[in-house]
Amino acid sequence: MSSSDQRPAKQLFGYIESGSKQTPESFGGYAKGCVGGAAQLPESGPTWQAMRLSRNRNWGQPILVDYLQDLSRKAAEQPGWEGLYLGDMSQPRGGPMLTGHASHQIGLDADIWMLPPTRLDLTEAERENISSISMRRAGGAYVNDLWTKQHHNVLKAAASDPRVARIFVFPGAKVQMCKDEKGDRAWLNKIRPWYGHHYHFHVRLKCPKGDNSCIDQAPPPKGDGCADAQVWVDNILNPPPPKPVDPNAPKPKPKAPLTLASLPSQCSAVLSSR
Repeated sequence: MSSSDQRPAKQLFGYIESGSKQTPESFGGYAKGCVGGAAQLPESGPTWQAMRLSRNRNWGQPILVDYLQDLSRKAAEQPGWEGLYLGDMSQPRGGPMLTGHASHQIGLDADIWMLPPTRLDLTEAERENISSISMRRAGGAYVNDLWTKQHHNVLKAAASDPRVARIFVFPGAKVQMCKDEKGDRAWLNKIRPWYGHHYHFHVRLKCPKGDNSCIDQAPPPKGDGCADAQVWVDNILNPPPPKPVDPNAPKPKPKAPLTLASLPSQCSAVLSSR
């Protein structure tokens, strides 16, 4: 076993600037893997702009690049939206990131800003400094006054695509969408409440067909998930009492960073590909 196998994998993947010369394929799971043959989302398009270009995280499986472009065109049909501002996808070869996300490792995750784009000619400097907007109120129990029908419609379009496995958003948004949706509710199943996710929502695609080294997350429980989201909201408004702490219990050990040796074996070839 080489010494690089035991180095934190984020140090190996985080500084690579380009994708590997391989057939597009994801190896492992969303929070423990890598991606070969990743495609780079163009920095700008007719209905999108990639943000925070200095991070070089506008990479992913070709299916993700296609999905984001398709969704941006649907978003551009909404009043007041020129398209989408797109946040982090994956690094050029996936893997653990130097900062931030635990997931986004196999080229099938993307963050989409809540800020409605009113212009798509932002400079590189503007894309580094502009911020998205928060949609939450009362710690995420409710949406705030910036939430619009257009946000609902964009999320509905995002979740209705069969390529999507699930979408993470703060609990109050899910509950609000459950209240407002008067038509087909099947898409609500894919909208899952999660911590944070009030400046952006997080789209996770299913493993592409035939990609046998990719590990899908278990599907969401059946149903629209609205009752579960309401439990999240109730716990925000009335937090359960903290569990008793044993003063004599040993301190938990810090979580060890992922190493190359702990990732799927194919990730070594992804790293070494030129």
